[in-house]
Order: sequence, then C-alpha cells, then structure tokens
Amino acid sequence: MKEIYSFLGEVEKPGRYIGNELNIIRKQPDENMIRYGFVFPDVYEIGMSHLGLHILHGALNELENVWCERAFAVGADMEEKMREKSIPVFTLESKTPLKDLDFVGFTLQYEMSYTNILNIMDLSGIPLFFKERGEEDPIIMFGGPCAYNVEPIADFADIVMIGEGEESLPEVMNIYSKYKGKSYPGMKNEFLLEVAINVKGAYVPSLYRAEYDKAGKFSSIAPTHEGVPEKIQKRIIRKMDEVYFPEKILVPNIDVVHSRIMLELFRGCTRGCRFCQAGIVYRPIRERSKEKLLEIAEKLIRATGYEEVSLTSLSSSDYSKIEELLDELDEKYTCENLSLSLPSLRLDNFSIEMAEKVQKGRRSGLTFAPEAGTQRLRDVINKGVTKEDLIRTSKKAFESGWSNLKLYFMTGLPTETYEDLDGIVDLAYSVLNANREVNDGKLSPRFNVTVSTSVFVPKPNTPFQWFSQDSQETMKEKQQYLKAKLRHKNISYDYHDYDLSFLEAVIARGDRRLSAAIHSAFRKGCKFDSWGEHFRYDLWMEAFEENGIDPFEIANGEWKIDQPLPWDHIDTGVSKAFLVREWNEALEENTTGDCRENCLGCSINTDIGKGLC
Repeated sequence: MKEIYSFLGEVEKPGRYIGNELNIIRKQPDENMIRYGFVFPDVYEIGMSHLGLHILHGALNELENVWCERAFAVGADMEEKMREKSIPVFTLESKTPLKDLDFVGFTLQYEMSYTNILNIMDLSGIPLFFKERGEEDPIIMFGGPCAYNVEPIADFADIVMIGEGEESLPEVMNIYSKYKGKSYPGMKNEFLLEVAINVKGAYVPSLYRAEYDKAGKFSSIAPTHEGVPEKIQKRIIRKMDEVYFPEKILVPNIDVVHSRIMLELFRGCTRGCRFCQAGIVYRPIRERSKEKLLEIAEKLIRATGYEEVSLTSLSSSDYSKIEELLDELDEKYTCENLSLSLPSLRLDNFSIEMAEKVQKGRRSGLTFAPEAGTQRLRDVINKGVTKEDLIRTSKKAFESGWSNLKLYFMTGLPTETYEDLDGIVDLAYSVLNANREVNDGKLSPRFNVTVSTSVFVPKPNTPFQWFSQDSQETMKEKQQYLKAKLRHKNISYDYHDYDLSFLEAVIARGDRRLSAAIHSAFRKGCKFDSWGEHFRYDLWMEAFEENGIDPFEIANGEWKIDQPLPWDHIDTGVSKAFLVREWNEALEENTTGDCRENCLGCSINTDIGKGLC
C-alpha cells in the first residue's frame, strides 16, 4: 500500500487514511490468526466518534487469535484516486485490503448509510450479493440498531448480529477458528449453518425465505433448514460491571466530531417514548456502578490525555447516582481542568446545579427536547414533560447566566394538528417571555432560542411502527407554516429535509425486495445519502420505479396492526401485544409511566431481561 502515500497530499484530510493513532493495536498475524475488519460506513471523523466502534474493536482484540482492524468510507476525492490506481479499501492498522480479510463487519447506525456499504464493498473488490460471493471472499457481517430490520439489505449479508455484540461476536470467532485455514466446497455454508444454530442472536438471511401474497405484500419469513430458529432473539449484556469496556481508546490524529472520552453509564431506557426505537430495542435498563465508572474514567484519562468526559446513555440524567458521580468526578479532577458533559438532559429531572457542573464557566447553551408543542400530543407520544417544566427550567437557566436555548421537536407525529404546531410557536415565545421576566422586561444580550424540527419516521419495533408518515406536500406545508410563525430576531428555526426523512422511512419499514432497489440506487451513483450535497432523491425514485417498488405505500400507506411485518422474526424481547396496547393508548391520548416505578408488562423480563427488571 505504499502507493497511497504518493497522492495523500492531494486529498482532503489525509489523516483519515494514515492510522498510527495513539493506542493503536497491532498484532503479528500467523496462519491461525482470524483477521476481522470493523468498518464504519461514513468518514473517519464520524466513525471515530462512535463509542460502539471502540468497544467492539477492543473486545475482539482481547481475543488472542483475532486481530480486529478498522476501515471507513473514503472521501470522494480519495475514492477517485483509488479507482484510478486500482487501490482497494484497506485497514488503517496494517493497510491490508478488506477483500483479504476473513470477516468484514459493518455497523448499521443509520438507514441512509446503506449505499456507502455497497460502495465500500465495490471499491474493495468484494462481490455485493451473498449469492455472488465464493469461498475465497470474506464473510460479510452486519450489526447495530438498524439490524432489527435488516431485510432491505439482507441479500448483501452473510451474518447479521442482533443485539449487543461483546459476547456473541467472540462466539462466532470461536466457531470460525475450526474452519480457519481450510478450504473445501460448501465450507462457508457449513460454517454459516453452525453459527445460525449455535449462536444466539446470529441471523443468517440466506437460511430464511420471505414469502409474499398475490397482491405482492409481505406475508411471512421462515427458516429453510432444520435446527435454524424461527425467531432470532437479541443478545444483551446482563452484568455491565463485568463486560469488556476499553481502558485505552484510540486517540484520532485529526479533529473528529467528538474528541473526548465517552463514559457509558447504562444501557436501556425506562421512559417509553412511543416513537423511540432505541427505547424498545435496548431494554431492559442496566447500569454500571459508580465505582466502576470512576475506575474506567481514571484509566481513560491517563491513557488518552483528553480533557473532556462525556457521560453517555439514552437519557444520561436518569442515571440513579448521577449527582454523586458528577460530584466525585468534579472533585477529583478539578485541578486538571477536566470538563464534563451530559449530552441528553431532560426537563423533568434537570437541575441548575447539574448543569453548572457539566458546563462549568462556559454557559454556552442548553438543549432540551419537548418533542411536541401541546400537552395533548406529548401525551400521545408518552413524553412526560410539561410546558411548566420548560418555563421553570428556562427561568433558572437565565438567572444563572445562560442565554441560549435549543428546543427539539418532531413534526408529522401521529394525530398531529395545526393546533399542535401552534403549540411549538407558543413554547418558543414563552421562553422569550421567561427571559424578559428575569431581566426586568428586556431580553438578555445575545439571547437566542433555536427551534429545530425533524420529520417523524415510523420505526420498526415501536408502538408507532404502524402509523404512516406525512406526505411530502403535507410536511412541507407544515414546515412553511412554522417558518412564518417563528419570525423573530431572537428565534432561529431549522427543519430537516423531508425527502431524506421519506427515504429513511421507506428503508426502515421495507422488506427484502428493497435490496434490488438499493443496489440500483448505488449503481446510479447514490452514496453519502445523509450528506445534503450528495443526496439524489431523483435517482432513488428511478431505482424504486425500475424495481417495481412503491415507496409511498411503504412510508405513507396505512398499515394494519394485524398485518405481517418484515421484522416479525426478530425478537427484541418486547411483545407485539405490548406495542399494540401502547398504540391504542396513544390513540386514547393516555400516558404510561416510567417502568422503574411500576412494571408495564412489556414482556422483556420473562426471558431476555429475567432478573434484571
């Protein structure tokens, strides 16, 4: 790979492709060493900011007979040079082409990264479809949150890991060690069958057949081989203090999105927001002890030199000992200018004291997510915050010196009306009035409220999976309505692009037939779809038409609660009966409480989470 150094000076951010970071892991491979490539299907700066990469990369490298290396999507300028010179995608650690590894594993964090996956495989010289790959090709693995409906890209995968991988991935490696170095007809299929039967959480799409009715709608999916489970049950880590967590992490050699230590407090969430996929698929809640977190923090601070620790989880301020943890970190590292951050603050358990610990001296701004404008709609989505929570918290923040607030909302939520949109406007102006109240009738200097709205996307395995997404025309009317109502020099209004959210909904709720359309979109030039300058809606629509796919039926059509779903064979541990019940509670505008206070009967504790909740 010496040839890459001849042109690195001609591409943007050559540090993306060099490796040699602090704490890099190198091994001396022999014929028995399993070579694994962990690939994040976006650029280096985004991938290196992802905690899951650091965890799984480290966990696999704990195995003596496995060397896990990293690769990322390359920029357009780098790709042009690589294609011109026939250079395949390579790992950062050893500069080994991905096609020469035993495994290439992609993390599925976002549906709009799927064309990047195909582009990376194509640039690597790896056949895209499972059926086209031979014994000599690497085994393609997928995992991550989007794996809970992997059907739209199932035709490209050998193995899909469902759930948390710290324990299941080593089990797959252990089985493969019996096959390493061997080559005979049917060996790969034999290995895949053994994994499907013996590794809980491992889904091998080629061992399942999808069926469709006469109208062309998905009807069922079932295994084709004896011993393969009808349902794939997700894997979870039961004891957070005992599972692997890196004591050293790679320190990027260029600026990345998040240059900091990420300290994972817990997994799961008990709040039950009905639109939230993560709140369902990561159940039940499992915390790390305060003592373990302090131990990890100390080791990571010494190993990296970072000056910021981010306390991460789905709802970090819900950690049972958050105040104590903040106090001890603040006291221990106050002389080292260590800063703390909480990326997810909730209005109903927020305290100024907590904010002052995590934004010591900076007062840069606070971010909250009411999600909906009226209490009625917040009850529909089961978001347990009130207007009073927002105003009370805003006043406390202004009194303590904060001058900027960002408010996140969703538009197009089930049952939304224009009164709910007016509620967003009302909340924004109420925050302005709160600022005036604490400043003798005047707005603070440089005061600003940012209102940001995203487009509701119905996600699999949630109570809202059956609701349709608003049409393009309806959503754009709503966005323009808010834009007109939020015209004020102290209010900024940002809204997400509908076309991108529409495609996200299509892929999120799609079935296996979408593989052909995604492949066509890639061949037309689609990649980096989540980047505005690269997104080509017109090419995607051509791809759907050419493959007989009606994307509007998938995203905007009315779905019945008794119809078969493409992800029914994936078991998150939460019963469909619970999701239906929550769907009905939403229609009745009823809320359900925090399940730490009272079990709501989601069924997670009958098997997967037994003894944990």
